[in-house]
Amino acid sequence: MDLDLDFVRRRFPKPCWDWAFFENAGGSYVPQSVIDRTVAFMSECQVQPHASFAPSAMATERIEAGHRVAAEMIHASPDEVVMGRSTTGNVYVLAQALRPLFKAGDELIVTNLDHEANVGAWRRLAEFGVTIKEWKVDPETATLEVEALQALLTDRTRLVCFAHCSNITGAFNDVARIAEVAHEAGAWVCVDGVAYVAHRPVDVKALDVDFYLFSLYKLYGPHIAALYGKRQRLLEARGQNHFFIGEDEITDKLNPGSCSYESTAAVQGLGDYFDALHKHHFKTAKNSFRARVEDTYGPIVRHEEALASRFVDFLCSKPGVRLIGPATADPARRAPTFAFTVKGRRSAEIPPAAEAKKIAIRNGNFWAWRLLDALGIDQRDGVVRVSMVHYNTTEEVDRLIQALDPVL
Repeated sequence: MDLDLDFVRRRFPKPCWDWAFFENAGGSYVPQSVIDRTVAFMSECQVQPHASFAPSAMATERIEAGHRVAAEMIHASPDEVVMGRSTTGNVYVLAQALRPLFKAGDELIVTNLDHEANVGAWRRLAEFGVTIKEWKVDPETATLEVEALQALLTDRTRLVCFAHCSNITGAFNDVARIAEVAHEAGAWVCVDGVAYVAHRPVDVKALDVDFYLFSLYKLYGPHIAALYGKRQRLLEARGQNHFFIGEDEITDKLNPGSCSYESTAAVQGLGDYFDALHKHHFKTAKNSFRARVEDTYGPIVRHEEALASRFVDFLCSKPGVRLIGPATADPARRAPTFAFTVKGRRSAEIPPAAEAKKIAIRNGNFWAWRLLDALGIDQRDGVVRVSMVHYNTTEEVDRLIQALDPVL
């Protein structure tokens, strides 16, 4: 079944389509259902939750419902998911929570592929005697090789941190395989799924990850983020909230100051959106939200592949373009996130050519400073990035190609 783009785009406010928006990896549009849930919370129960009076009880119910949707999106239970304000913040809190479990000489492995969110906080633990090792990308292919990781693992390795999908290359890492290799060495894994979740369903149980992080605002939701951890790992982690929050109060002890109430409640609108897509595209209703999510990603993936194929063929036809990552639209290998440089041109020169035609793209390092350094790319000027999601149309891609063709 093909994705019904007219139906999809009617779920979003009309002004969204004034521009052809290809900066989705930086943050996606939100459907009207998310906006409505936000307005409803702030209009009807903008009070502290967990009291017995009616507006507070309503606030509690709506916050818990949003929390539940975020957990079910990745096949987790709510008591395994912490709702924080950003992935960067969640990683920092997690690093501090795990720090007392590490001893001097213990080893943590990070990559030079990742967004700095899953790198910087871990590197800071070197101040406490932890040894930081870097799993380096192949500078020719911009990929992480499992063999290179195996060469780094020792009996002192405690944690391996890496991305499910690069926000620059768009390429997927084999999370299940990497987790298996790390676990065989006695290490845990912490996976940044921010650049992945908008494009593919995630099953943290099947992947067997110890920690998984993603941002709701890159998954058509409000500007908050979620941290999953295996229950035992979260129990072992040390609380980072007030001293009187118990070590068994997982979702509170790892969330200093608590979650954003209205934003967490608004995540229920993300559930509304996926349910609407499922109901429209599938005749048979599934009993669980998780099953409906998995179904719904089917037509999403096929549509995104068609968009990606159109654009990657265009880029590969240009001899002066250096595409970072796999030159393919294969949905098993990559998301429709494309970063490139142009020989003899500054990356900053390219977006204005598209902006003049109301097409949104941008250049920069996108907080993957270390990757650009490894690839010999000026981190200040960076790459040009074009990132698509399922609500983009083939007509928009054609407009983008027409705008870029004269300058590439």
